[in-house]
Amino acid sequence: MLAKLEAGATGYDLLVPTGNAVQTLIRKQALRPIDKAQLPHLRNLNPAYVNAWYDPGNRYSVPYATTVTLLGFNATQLQALGLPTHTWALIFEPRYLAKIKGKVTVLNSQRELMAAALIYQGHSANDTDPEHWRAARDLILRAKPYWATFSNSTYIKDLAIGNIWVAHGYSNDMFRAREDAKDAKRPFTIGFAIPQEGAVLAVDNFVIHQASRRPNLAHRFIDFMLDGANAADVSNLIGAGNPNASARPLIRPDIANEPALFPPQADLQRLEMLRDLEPKQRRLMSRLWTEIKVR
Repeated sequence: MLAKLEAGATGYDLLVPTGNAVQTLIRKQALRPIDKAQLPHLRNLNPAYVNAWYDPGNRYSVPYATTVTLLGFNATQLQALGLPTHTWALIFEPRYLAKIKGKVTVLNSQRELMAAALIYQGHSANDTDPEHWRAARDLILRAKPYWATFSNSTYIKDLAIGNIWVAHGYSNDMFRAREDAKDAKRPFTIGFAIPQEGAVLAVDNFVIHQASRRPNLAHRFIDFMLDGANAADVSNLIGAGNPNASARPLIRPDIANEPALFPPQADLQRLEMLRDLEPKQRRLMSRLWTEIKVR
């Protein structure tokens, strides 16, 4: 999204960036302020998701949905192998990977994969110490020979049909894989869990671009989605977490009570939102990522 905007793309009335991208767009003065007078349903938001670090006072953004970057797995196969499912060690440690070689995918995202490695090594997902980054790179390179591929989308189908047994990915995608496997009556169960070391939380937000030609219509749509019943559909249809408090009673119990989709307070304390990097840091991250991909 940011790359398209940087390249000059126009015509968007509404954008849906995650927190760190909201921060970037605000810094570039690319957003219109939210007119809260046009959003009577704004009161429906859970206070835990308003006034976030990336937009104090929600001057430019309205939280819409949440996801957690976690581990999805073929619970039947992993139980048979006696492998743990609540730790990043599952995708980083050769003693576990040797049993599932070629059956693991990780996200094709430098920030997400490095964050998982940093968290596993006891650091913040937003740690910027170059030595910690290099250690995370080395951890990834040690594990890479055991992985099948880097994937941002195909892991959903591959997990659901049994081609892979472990996937590093997004909670709503794991929900889809689980439901698809159920619908197809596969002879296995898909599970997903937040690793005990911690994980990344993403909050998607509605924002209105400065170039919007229909800001009033954009506000109407945002308010429509803030209605509890409409917000609940987001969770019921795609398994997304939900920052809308009035939606909670209308969400299917099997979804609302799934801790990987709606983390309890104890788990929320172990989750971090990715923050934007400075240009010098982005260059180093890109160099390390290139090393990871070509070696």
